[in-house]
Amino acid sequence: MSKQIHAVARLIAFPNKVEEAKALLLELVEPTRKEVGCLQYDLLQNQEDPTDFTFVEKWESQESLDAHLASEHIQSAIAKLPELIASGPDIRRYTLLDS
Repeated sequence: MSKQIHAVARLIAFPNKVEEAKALLLELVEPTRKEVGCLQYDLLQNQEDPTDFTFVEKWESQESLDAHLASEHIQSAIAKLPELIASGPDIRRYTLLDS
């Protein structure tokens, strides 16, 4: 049985593109939450630095995360990101140790 995967994906928007980046990233939340294997998918914005966005995710398995990354809505967003973000996405994957 595959272990759950926890992922954190951080992106830094250009200061003059914060609202555009926010709108694009928010468009990902609803369709992603409907994906098979998605247990949690939350978008956060740093209170002290509004250019800093982070997704906090939990997936049933590595396979479900891989399917998410290959999905049409994610691939479409990735194509638009270069004009909106200064750095990222920095995607880190974790497994829970105490379960």
